[in-house]
Amino acid sequence: SPCTSPTSTTGALRSCLKEIHCRLTIFFVIFFILSIIKKYGADYLNYWMYIDESGDLGKGGSKYIILSALVVKEPEKLDRIIKNMRRNKFKKELKKTNEIKASKSSPELRKYMLKKLNNIDYYIYYSALNLKECKNEFLNTNHHKKYNYVAGELAKSISLNCNSLDIRIDKSMGKQITRDDFNQYFEKNLQLNNSINKMFIYHSNSHSFSGLQFVDLIAWSIFRKYEIGDSQYYTIIEKNIKNSSKLY
Repeated sequence: SPCTSPTSTTGALRSCLKEIHCRLTIFFVIFFILSIIKKYGADYLNYWMYIDESGDLGKGGSKYIILSALVVKEPEKLDRIIKNMRRNKFKKELKKTNEIKASKSSPELRKYMLKKLNNIDYYIYYSALNLKECKNEFLNTNHHKKYNYVAGELAKSISLNCNSLDIRIDKSMGKQITRDDFNQYFEKNLQLNNSINKMFIYHSNSHSFSGLQFVDLIAWSIFRKYEIGDSQYYTIIEKNIKNSSKLY
């Protein structure tokens, strides 16, 4: 039989190698994409939100009520900050307390904590209600409805599209609100402008969650700005305030 020419053999080999290279390239691109999704997907699709208030709704109380939300992708980093504070720089100050409360902490600790927060990815949303200017009779005769109103406006201000959202609210807020009403109202308003597949709302003790201790400080810092014009703490976190609503 006649011999196959070297030229045709070389051409066929080149074509075969080219096809193998193309298939391998596609395979490695798909593998790389899947690896990235596996490694980082949860961080980008899942968020944790912590909510707390500052102010006094009672008769003769404060001029403002502030409701704040802290949103993070990696809550364990909040734990690490507080753990390091307890072990090192603020060991003495925090020795006899099981949680950090802004109102009971030193100015040095407050500023340190907020500056450390700036080292991680986070967002702040808040609603500020001027209680002295609120003339709505329905709200003024029912503290539960007033809290829900502020919470609803906070929820509307939030821009967050994710697979899963864990929301933790300081349990002490339960003294002022009906939890089921709050949960339903907040979730309803949060879903208006967002796409969140799974949402879980918990009312928790602040000493058990670093995020609640951070948002206590954040709400307190914002409250100080509105109530007495003290912006020294507010300015530290101002660049991470993604949205806010000023009511009345």
